[in-house]
Amino acid sequence: MCETSGLTKENVEKKGTNFNFQDSDIDVLIESASRVIAPLWPISTFAARNPWMGLEKQSFEQVAGWFKDILDVDLYPSASMILSAKSRGEIHEDFVNMRLQRWLDSHSFNIPRNVAERFCHAALKLDPLPSSLLSSHELEKSVEEFSGLNMGSIESSFMQPISSHLEDRNGERLVNILDHHCIKWCKLYLDGSQAGWTMPNRQEGFYHTWQRLIQYDPALNKQQRKNLKDWPQDPHMALKEALAKLEIPRSKIQPYLEAHLLSLPGWAGMMLWHSEQSRHEHELLTEYLAVRISMEYTIIKPHLPLTNQRSEKKVSITPLLASWIHWGGLTIEEWSQMSSTKKYEYLSFAHSFDDKVRRKIWLEAWEQTHADQLSQKIASKQHEANGEKSSLAQLAFCIDVRSEPFRRQLEKEGSIETIGIAGFFGLPIATSELGSHHCHSSLPVILKPQRKIKEIVDDDGVFSKYQQRKQAVSSLSYTFKTMKQNVLASLLLPEVSGPWLTLQMVTRSFVPKRADRFIRNLRETWLRKPETKLTLNHVHNTGEEIPIGFSEEEKVYYARQALKMMGLIKDFAPLVVICGHGSQSTNNPYASSLDCGACGGESGGFNARVLAALCNLPEVREGLSSEGIEIPVDTVFVAAEHKTTVDELHWLYVPELSEAAQEAFDHIEAIMPKVSQNANAERLAQLPNFQSKLKNPQTEAHRFAEDWSEVRPEWGLAGNAAFIIGQRELTQNCDLEGRAFLHNYDWKQDENGDLLANIIAGPGTVAQWINLQYYASTVAPHYYGSGNKATQTVTAGLGVMQGNGSDLLAGLPWQSVMQSDHETYHSPLRLLVVIHAPSQYVKRLLNNDSAFREKVKNGWVRLASVDPEGRWKNW
Repeated sequence: MCETSGLTKENVEKKGTNFNFQDSDIDVLIESASRVIAPLWPISTFAARNPWMGLEKQSFEQVAGWFKDILDVDLYPSASMILSAKSRGEIHEDFVNMRLQRWLDSHSFNIPRNVAERFCHAALKLDPLPSSLLSSHELEKSVEEFSGLNMGSIESSFMQPISSHLEDRNGERLVNILDHHCIKWCKLYLDGSQAGWTMPNRQEGFYHTWQRLIQYDPALNKQQRKNLKDWPQDPHMALKEALAKLEIPRSKIQPYLEAHLLSLPGWAGMMLWHSEQSRHEHELLTEYLAVRISMEYTIIKPHLPLTNQRSEKKVSITPLLASWIHWGGLTIEEWSQMSSTKKYEYLSFAHSFDDKVRRKIWLEAWEQTHADQLSQKIASKQHEANGEKSSLAQLAFCIDVRSEPFRRQLEKEGSIETIGIAGFFGLPIATSELGSHHCHSSLPVILKPQRKIKEIVDDDGVFSKYQQRKQAVSSLSYTFKTMKQNVLASLLLPEVSGPWLTLQMVTRSFVPKRADRFIRNLRETWLRKPETKLTLNHVHNTGEEIPIGFSEEEKVYYARQALKMMGLIKDFAPLVVICGHGSQSTNNPYASSLDCGACGGESGGFNARVLAALCNLPEVREGLSSEGIEIPVDTVFVAAEHKTTVDELHWLYVPELSEAAQEAFDHIEAIMPKVSQNANAERLAQLPNFQSKLKNPQTEAHRFAEDWSEVRPEWGLAGNAAFIIGQRELTQNCDLEGRAFLHNYDWKQDENGDLLANIIAGPGTVAQWINLQYYASTVAPHYYGSGNKATQTVTAGLGVMQGNGSDLLAGLPWQSVMQSDHETYHSPLRLLVVIHAPSQYVKRLLNNDSAFREKVKNGWVRLASVDPEGRWKNW
């Protein structure tokens, strides 16, 4: 695409359709083409994804133009979103004019500047061209008289699947039929034990299994089945043969593969993710393309040979001339009197200042307004910051934007210091709960776990009884699922389960809070999970892929790294609370998207407990002391979890406390009801269906969390717009409205810049992915979102579809970004990274980190800094 399109190896850049080249050449092309999609994780471990992570070598503007050309997908906010933001005071028109002047200065044109400015100012009002003007006889006649001139310089060509240009006898586009077949086979192959009948011979791989079964597919006609029966057994050979028979020139192979990947970016993204997880499936994306393009050839074969199958997309003159009449005040008489050269100049200018450019200017002005407002807010509150840090308790929260309002409410109560750090707390671990045979990577998806930490109990008898109770629950659930999916047993199931499920449905519908609490308490009472310990000590010779526990050196290393990332290497309070966070909701396929983004769609509580336990170990404190980090004897680390849906703090690990730590603990317990009440009141006021004057915030928060009909239990990370890296004093008295990721950073403790580099490379990348996931789901919900929650179908245990035959939807549901059918809640702004440090620190970062420098230069993130004197600088 753009500059990435075309062949990347010299020996495959030759024209023509002679396909005598190696499988490795096809692999190179597929790898290059795969940059137009992003890996898609299963929804049960929902991880934010940047849909354009492979395209950051191009500018955002280039990528937006390309998507508009080939897919008609807008990556800029719509006119209605922009005008709504303007009416709310989120866009200052001074910045719009500033951006316009900058655009005019960077373009050459042969029309008077005042005429150009008048046209642009009128066009920037974003009102549509009147339909009466576009269809008028006078305009049509003027266009016909001009049509003899060559407008080739404002033409563009692009690549699409051949099947997108053809229709069957019923008028249905063949690409839709192709998509239907691909979705069917992807669901069968990727099914996560949801189907009653699994795909036969799945272990042989996607392509080989498909090639075996396709000859029996009743959805194809006899001739199509016969053609595919004799198709090559090897996916590389099949792909090359299909491309050759479709007569795709070598120079167009990569763009053609890109077009097919973008036809179903969700299913293709899931294939890409699987190919990266397992050596056994490392060629899965190649197999997917082999299946898809082989089926395309079979479906369109009756239409071959084709003529003029790839035509250029010509520019329509009608709207260009209409725009000059409507916005530029030009009359038909004035137009008719112009020379051909002048007419061409006017049309070229109107084409250059098109809808994408206009909305780009508005977006940049929106972002600049946000940066300006944030800088003023920080500057106005800096003098109010406390001179001394609180010493009673220190609470370390995840940088998640939902922590900011909760931290602010805590700090208002006094004697509390809060800290921001990525929610996995720098621990590269996989976690395994008591009795579980499975583990979960509890860290950002850009990293791989290095150690496994398990829950254990010392008493084997207690553990055995707990396992029996847990197995009974699991067996009941498994039996129900098996019966539901079995052809004969499913006929009996309603008779057996009907009374219980009816009672559950009625209670969950009319008294959801009581019903959910009763069911949860019943489960907990039955399971009676015993007190557990963590396998912090390294366990030798386990035969596991990932070592269990930490060595003595690793314990000190990870504790030291976490404390340094928090800026907590001195002035320890008697109580240090490591706070993970998680969410609580019922009947919500997207529940994991509301948990910790830094923990791969899981709660951060386990990581918090591990770090707190490490920091309490005598050997760790001794090791830290030898490196200059002295933790006082009466300082105790505890672990808790911030429940974001109800804004409560739940204790997970509280060892024996010192007298001073107990005093701090009691203080937190005493203020927590007020903190929770205020935080809930602030947060729920943002939800469209909450009446703050009529309902108790805490009670209503629990209803949102436990009502299975609630499509919006909380806003999640909607509204996120900034990532602030600096001392808490910079923002302590600012109401950041839950829109900022807050990461502690003290440049004075980072002489060589390593801490800042690590924050940008790790948490900064995760924050950017979250930001662009919300951005994409807002500006292009039909392509990058997942539609209405109420009509979603969970499929194959992997994700959601709309109905039973859509793409695997990769983004966020409508209710996560919109407060009504016509009004957005999330403001689609690219992430603003603010660094509190001297300018030379930022310069060093940009010089050393080419990937981050590229993101800033190409408009994927914005960058600003605040120096020690409080001066704001946009980079």
